[in-house]
Amino acid sequence: MTKTYNPLTPEERYIVEQKGTEPPFSGEYTDLFESGLYLCKRCDSALYRSASKFASHCGWPSFDDEIAGAVRRQIDADGRRVEILCAQCDAHLGHVFEGERLTAKNARHCVNSLSLRFIAD
Repeated sequence: MTKTYNPLTPEERYIVEQKGTEPPFSGEYTDLFESGLYLCKRCDSALYRSASKFASHCGWPSFDDEIAGAVRRQIDADGRRVEILCAQCDAHLGHVFEGERLTAKNARHCVNSLSLRFIAD
């Protein structure tokens, strides 16, 4: 059975399917701090709650925790970073960095806005 996903723009396909990165400070969710839920742009799985979002000033939306079981980690092709993917559809989200001491959870999920869809509470 073939899985059906949401239609994506060419820019979204570049990020989600080809593991690209949007330019820093260009994403619509970088500075959004409304209460709500962030979903996978490709399959609508819930990935992050707004309560875990924080201002990292890195140029991309940052979260210090994901919804349990929503995000899968794997070593990036460069062998140095840890890539994060939607656990349901393998959409590329971005990278996770640990040990920066930016939050009490000591993790920063650096996510492309084009990988996400936001639903306000």
